[in-house]
Amino acid sequence: MSLRAKYLLALLLISGGLTTASLVVVRRVVTSHIRAQIVQDLQNSVATFQNVQRQRESTLAHSAELMADLPIVRALMTTQHAATIQDASTGLWRTSGSDLLVLADVGGNVMALQSNSVDVPLAEAQQELSQSMAPPGTPTLWWSCGRHLFQVAVRPIYLGAKELNHVVGFLALGSEIDEKVARELSEVAASQVIFRAGDRLVRTTLTPAQETELETNGSAAFAVGRPKEIQLNNERFLAREVRLSTTPVAVRLMVLKSLDQSSWFISHLDRVLLGLGAIALLIGAGLVWIISRTITQPLRLLVAGVRALGKSDFEFPVSHYGRDEVAELTSAFGRMRADLQQSQRRLIDSERLATIGRMASSISHDLRHHLSAIIANAEFLSDDRRRSSEREELYEEIQTAVHQMNELIDSLLEFSRTRESLRLSPSRPEQAIRAAISTIRLRPEFRNIGIEMGLHETVEGEYDIRKLERVFHNLL
Repeated sequence: MSLRAKYLLALLLISGGLTTASLVVVRRVVTSHIRAQIVQDLQNSVATFQNVQRQRESTLAHSAELMADLPIVRALMTTQHAATIQDASTGLWRTSGSDLLVLADVGGNVMALQSNSVDVPLAEAQQELSQSMAPPGTPTLWWSCGRHLFQVAVRPIYLGAKELNHVVGFLALGSEIDEKVARELSEVAASQVIFRAGDRLVRTTLTPAQETELETNGSAAFAVGRPKEIQLNNERFLAREVRLSTTPVAVRLMVLKSLDQSSWFISHLDRVLLGLGAIALLIGAGLVWIISRTITQPLRLLVAGVRALGKSDFEFPVSHYGRDEVAELTSAFGRMRADLQQSQRRLIDSERLATIGRMASSISHDLRHHLSAIIANAEFLSDDRRRSSEREELYEEIQTAVHQMNELIDSLLEFSRTRESLRLSPSRPEQAIRAAISTIRLRPEFRNIGIEMGLHETVEGEYDIRKLERVFHNLL
């Protein structure tokens, strides 16, 4: 792996790790903030419902006070005739605009019952009224009649001034918590609402499937005190319970805030953050690649110069700019390469001189052999007692020695040239061997030594016969 790749990979890993850690931290912070906001919204929803409920309670109590003080109501209750009171109560009920109207005698017996719902049991209304007369001073109460839930204000009907305390009956004016009211409260509270009377669900804004699951789970699904997370039909809610009354019936309101909407927002936020992270990584990778290319380009050139030097290329251009560490390294490499080139040149010159010395020693040895033959033959030639035939033989030997010396000098000149010159001609190696033996026999010190040549088979080819002769001469 190249240095640029390592640098790029390291920066990408660091950037990716930091980006991932940042995304995780941001997600946790946002999730925590959203959950805290949902809890706060739930508290605000409960507070909003309580404010609306107090207004409804005040309006209902005031309406009951006004209706109980009407002269027609007082006069009607003095009759103590149930049929008359029932018939006359229809107009009073429509005038009041309430959902429930109950008139009872001084003993608490129901004399008239008017309601928007025809399935309100008279017996349950009688029971609720009997229990509602026990706690005095309560502005409103909650009645559960069948599957109906009413918020009721019970007021005594006085004959004459209140100070006389001459009670002739009781009036109960109620407002039903029907589906319309539940939806309005849900919109005001911006949450789902559930009304329970005892262990029964009376009104809810949940879907039928969620309502069925809630009834199946029973009271275990309800939060008591602090907000609690529950799940209904694969949808998560944050729920908080509000106790509306304990007598004559325990009525509780549960306010539910959906967590799936916030989960959708968090999922969308995750996708956005992941997209931004991926874009940031791509842009970062591009910038890092450009920066790494700018930083590592001098190093790549330096590596190319080192490889060229390994191939004995001392002319590869290596330039450096600036005063950073890479420039100093490139400059040092240039100086080292120049020193190495000079050292190599000096070594070549030394080797050349050593070769010349060895060659001069070898040539001097060969020249001495030829000069010895020339001197010896010249001494024999100067003897007047030699016959003419012997003199001619000695002269030929001197001429041969001189010719061999000329060839030796020519070979020395060929060595100094750029390439060696070969004078090839069709011949056999035994010709060079015989010529070398003849030259050796001309020397006085080898005349009494027998030299035999045995040949088995030779191959005719292109040879430089003179150089072969010098080789065999030196061997002998």
